[in-house]
Amino acid sequence: MKRNIVEKIIDAPAEVLELGIEGSQKLVKNMPYANGPNPITRARNFWFLLGPGLTTGASDDDPSGIATYSQTGAQYGFSLIWLSLATFPLMAMVQEMCARIGLVSGRGLAGNIRRHFSRRVLYVSTLLLFAANSFNIGADIGAMASATQLVLPKFSFTALVIGFTLLMMGLQIFTPYVRYARYLKYLALVLLAYILSAILAHPQWTTVLHHTFVPNLQLGKDQLLLICAILGTTISPYLFFWQTSQEVEEEIAVGQTTIKSRMGSDAKAMKRMRIDVWSGMLLSNLVMFFIIAACGSVLFSQGITNITTAAQAAQALRPFAGDATYYLFAIGIVGTGLLAIPVLAGSSSYAISEALGRRQGLNNKLKDAYTFYGVIIISMLLGLSINFLGINPIKALIYSAVANGIVAPVILTLILLLANDKKIMGEWVNGRFTKVVGWGIVLLMTLAGAAAAYVLVS
Repeated sequence: MKRNIVEKIIDAPAEVLELGIEGSQKLVKNMPYANGPNPITRARNFWFLLGPGLTTGASDDDPSGIATYSQTGAQYGFSLIWLSLATFPLMAMVQEMCARIGLVSGRGLAGNIRRHFSRRVLYVSTLLLFAANSFNIGADIGAMASATQLVLPKFSFTALVIGFTLLMMGLQIFTPYVRYARYLKYLALVLLAYILSAILAHPQWTTVLHHTFVPNLQLGKDQLLLICAILGTTISPYLFFWQTSQEVEEEIAVGQTTIKSRMGSDAKAMKRMRIDVWSGMLLSNLVMFFIIAACGSVLFSQGITNITTAAQAAQALRPFAGDATYYLFAIGIVGTGLLAIPVLAGSSSYAISEALGRRQGLNNKLKDAYTFYGVIIISMLLGLSINFLGINPIKALIYSAVANGIVAPVILTLILLLANDKKIMGEWVNGRFTKVVGWGIVLLMTLAGAAAAYVLVS
């Protein structure tokens, strides 16, 4: 199948994909909005270009990430808001490498690591990823339940965490991929709630922009740990595996069911991917920016500096920023959880299934991919159990951060080695600039992991 056909329909609605390749080709050709000068047409075309990159970037702003950004703004005001600008290109470059690997090789990240490197490294990395993601899932499920209680206080915490767990498991297992991918794409729009909540908080934008472009570092233990947490939540291993596998899933969805048919790429597909990935990472970092701005302008100025959960941030904002900000913040927590938790569970499942050489992918039915869906079920149930074992959600996130700090530099190194290898990547191999920046990111994440470990044990 020609790549230009795939490029036209790969991000079309589920109704288009369900028509099949020939029907989709005819429909796309005759779409009245396929070309046109007016802004609505251009906006709609841009929306159809977005896919795995958008959902990957949006899933990075999970309830745990929201709690981290809220604490940053509450404890340090606008001092660390520059991180939202600094992490954007780093995050985007890593995710673009992952996407290129998926497009060119036709395999997920774990499948490529299994083929080209020691399986022992892969097995250890995937187990640490699974553990980190399970802790993160547990904390996020608890955060969603707490946020729901802010709006609907009569619902019990137990019923909510069980209900959310069953809902997300059911969607992942029983919803066809093309429809499920569409749900995730529209869920990304919930992040706009945080942009609106920050605008309603009325921060001093001149001060905010000054701190955005003029870094302010103190590097005390608390600030160092928070910087490491932000790096860990933006350049995170689960995003690497999800991005690569979703590029493959998109190709399978339009009929490229064999590795041979998926191998290779062209300039149009790469252009689409880059627009998608960089847009998704921009959205992710914009949300970080606005959350820090909202909490910095309201909570920090009021001396409310000890924020440990996203729900607590919503409650603290209400007396000063009003009900609208409060409800937007709370609704955003639930929406981002519905988006991020399936990504966390799915990335573990892709990694483990590919590491073991088992069939994987949301395109498969349960009976055809027991290992893949089994990992999703186990990780979701482990996450659920954390909410009943008396494990402090903040400690769960610390454990997750430590595991990610160990895994991230290792996986990043393997990604660089894959993306730098001309035999694997052909004409889409990393250029000199990307190689230099890539190794710089590996060094940065290694130092961040070491610094976090030092602060925790000292």
